[in-house]
Amino acid sequence: MALTLKKPICFFDLETTGTNIVKDRIVEIAILKVFPNGNKQQFSWVVNPEIEIPDEVVAVHGISNEKVVNEPTFKALSKTIYDLIKDSDLSGFNCDRFDIPLLVEEFLRAGIDVDLKKMLSVDVQTIFHKMEQRTLSAAYKFYCDKQLENAHSALADTEATYEVLLAQLERYSDLPQTVTELSEFTVRRDRVDFAGQLALDEEGDPVFNFGKHKGTKVRVVLEQEPGYFGWILNADFPLHTKKVLTQIKLGTY
Repeated sequence: MALTLKKPICFFDLETTGTNIVKDRIVEIAILKVFPNGNKQQFSWVVNPEIEIPDEVVAVHGISNEKVVNEPTFKALSKTIYDLIKDSDLSGFNCDRFDIPLLVEEFLRAGIDVDLKKMLSVDVQTIFHKMEQRTLSAAYKFYCDKQLENAHSALADTEATYEVLLAQLERYSDLPQTVTELSEFTVRRDRVDFAGQLALDEEGDPVFNFGKHKGTKVRVVLEQEPGYFGWILNADFPLHTKKVLTQIKLGTY
């Protein structure tokens, strides 16, 4: 069974300075762009994050501060990367929970107000966890019977993710083939922002998903406690969360 595409899909993977969507930065990004006709293009950049890469993180992906010092910043690469993905859907391994939120933060910091509403996402990890409950290396071994060499290399991980998805399509006859249906299968519908700080209640209204107002409708809180909006805008929340919250406040969401 093959992957059915109506437009290109970009499999991508990030290596970063850590796992905090707000504070951490990209140090490597790899993109495998697959076209409906089966053609593929591959891209990879090492990125200067402009902050220190902790030693414990360097031990994981091997990208040191010395390696990135003369590399371009994400801001310098942002237009090139956005132009590459803007006509495509997105896919990755754990991309909905980490890679996409962090990528959006980097775009917003670079001044690119990226709108991913026109892009579908297929999280290969979600398929794997729904079916088998494993990690990427185990998924690669399980589905493709291959050892994942150079794990935590962005380029190796994107290739492995693409191969795992193709193998999943072969293995599960009831798994949909189109990106639209796969996105429906993998996406988390309860989230309003990528970081999951805002969610949807049973009535489909945005509610806070953290803190003292968890579970309370956003519009109610903003009406009764207008200072809460200002606190969030000035606190350490993802830029995308602040953007969506502002849209809700202005009635444009």
